[in-house]
Amino acid sequence: MSNPGENQKKSDMLQVNALSEFSIGSLLLRMGKITPADAERIMALHKDHGIRFGEAAKNLGLVTDADIQEVLSKQFDYPYLMPEQDTFSPELVMAYQPFSAKAEIYRSIRSQLMIHWFDADKRALALAGINTGDGASVFAANLAVVFSQLGENTLLIDANLRDPKQHEIFGLQERRGLSDILAGRAHKEVITPINSFENLSVLGAGTIPPNPHELVSRSPFRKLIAELTLEYAVILFDAPAFTTGPDVYSIASAIGGAVIVNRKNRTRLADTEAAADQLAANGTRIVGTVLVDF
Repeated sequence: MSNPGENQKKSDMLQVNALSEFSIGSLLLRMGKITPADAERIMALHKDHGIRFGEAAKNLGLVTDADIQEVLSKQFDYPYLMPEQDTFSPELVMAYQPFSAKAEIYRSIRSQLMIHWFDADKRALALAGINTGDGASVFAANLAVVFSQLGENTLLIDANLRDPKQHEIFGLQERRGLSDILAGRAHKEVITPINSFENLSVLGAGTIPPNPHELVSRSPFRKLIAELTLEYAVILFDAPAFTTGPDVYSIASAIGGAVIVNRKNRTRLADTEAAADQLAANGTRIVGTVLVDF
């Protein structure tokens, strides 16, 4: 005699296999969002009214918009996190809100940088705000995620050796980082791959040193940049604010290009112009300026 349990399993498998391997329905089933019985109801509505599978599932109240977006991200190999996955800072909108208006702005900036800066010879870029708290670190973190979502092998380096933020944004457990490498106390194994984003790694600032400017002004810093450009397509440096000291100028000079991050209703135009003039005098190309309002 046949086993009812086995028959049910076979029936369930047939329902799954009846859907395309890469269809929304198949993914919803495999992710446990719907049951085989739900799939039958959805397919019936889909055929009777000629609406998409996802829309039919939502009309029946079986899934939410968030469920559909999660499935689409898997279908198109576009990783992002659900709000309940609070691994990272909520300010990382590219991780939690990749389809928002802010996310579209980051994609637009990414496109401009791909056109006007990044190529086989230019793989690194410094990002810095005028004042501490201008949002440059959050901007750098989101930009790194959006580059990784494009499939670019991306490295984010926290070069702010005075007041680092990336270890907080990404919840890094590795406390060694850039300063430790430059001081000869660690090597590139302290770079942390961000498992939630296949193409993203982060190098934290590491131990807060007593001599941050000297560390980023010496030849080992330039040597490290040269080594990393052989391994990564995009390297973003979260540099310290211009008002905190001369570090940013040394970092930008070693890299060759910089983006100045301005804070809406806070950054003074005169300060931005002064920073741009100094960068240019040091031989650094100002790739652009960005105005943030978060």
